[in-house]
Amino acid sequence: MIKAEWFYWLVGAVFLAMAAQMAVDRSNPKRHGSAAFWGLLGACFFYSSWVVEKKAPAEPLGVAVLAMVCLGGFQLTGRGVPRTTTPEQRTASAARLGSRLFVPALTIPLVAVVCASAVKHWRIGGEPLLEAGSETILGLGFGAIAGLAVAMVVVRERRPTVPLHAGRNLLESMGWALLLPQLLAVLGSIFQVAGVGEQVGKITEQMLPDGQKYVAVAVYCVGMALFTVIMGNAFAAFPVMTAAIGWPVLIQQMHGDPPLVLAVGMLAGFCGTLVTPMAANFNLVPAALLELKDQYGPIKAQLPTAGALLVCNIVIISLFAF
Repeated sequence: MIKAEWFYWLVGAVFLAMAAQMAVDRSNPKRHGSAAFWGLLGACFFYSSWVVEKKAPAEPLGVAVLAMVCLGGFQLTGRGVPRTTTPEQRTASAARLGSRLFVPALTIPLVAVVCASAVKHWRIGGEPLLEAGSETILGLGFGAIAGLAVAMVVVRERRPTVPLHAGRNLLESMGWALLLPQLLAVLGSIFQVAGVGEQVGKITEQMLPDGQKYVAVAVYCVGMALFTVIMGNAFAAFPVMTAAIGWPVLIQQMHGDPPLVLAVGMLAGFCGTLVTPMAANFNLVPAALLELKDQYGPIKAQLPTAGALLVCNIVIISLFAF
């Protein structure tokens, strides 16, 4: 059986290899902090296997996360001078390769879908080839490996160290923001366990006028957007605001249509995603990769659209959910 844990170890090994590269990169004035940050992350991928198997305590993982927060928060990580081609060379290469550049990227989802839909039924000696319940994760891992192989064939690159160096440059460009979605997802789980949604619901019920469904709709949608701004993730904000207002007020008390209320409420949360730096993978990482002068440029450009969509979501629920 091919286990998902093996791919986690592979990811950890890649992070450790890149951390070793960063540690000896003298063009990076903060190379030791960068190496420590990504090295700790890589080590966590290995150590967490022992934690899951209850062979080691989980506390060192928490210490590692806090150390990484300090390294990123105090700006102890940096970026070296990338060893890459000139803009003119990249332009010429892109013109030569044309649409073939998209083939490696399309290979990843294609392999993932095949693994999740077909390969999961394959058996050897009566045992499934892929670990049950992890077919999609394994498909993504196989897809990444296949995509890398296809990319090297397409660009005619024979040196295996080139992808590693290119990946390190990409990693340093994105920085600590790469891990923000995972941390925010954990924050959403903490809020749910702590009963934040229930407390927000009690406060809302006391403040909302009785029978004012349009006000309740506006509070729900605006609350979804604001909590998403805080958490950086609409999926994390959804259980909090739905437990507070969406389900008890709009659906149970005012008999709103559940699919419409909840679906459009999630769309209202996505309006918050457009305007928050906490959604780093959407708003900060692209600015870093494109080397924009204003790192908040995407947010400023998306702000009018987010406001207009939020108003539309409020109107849709008000007109069609009751």
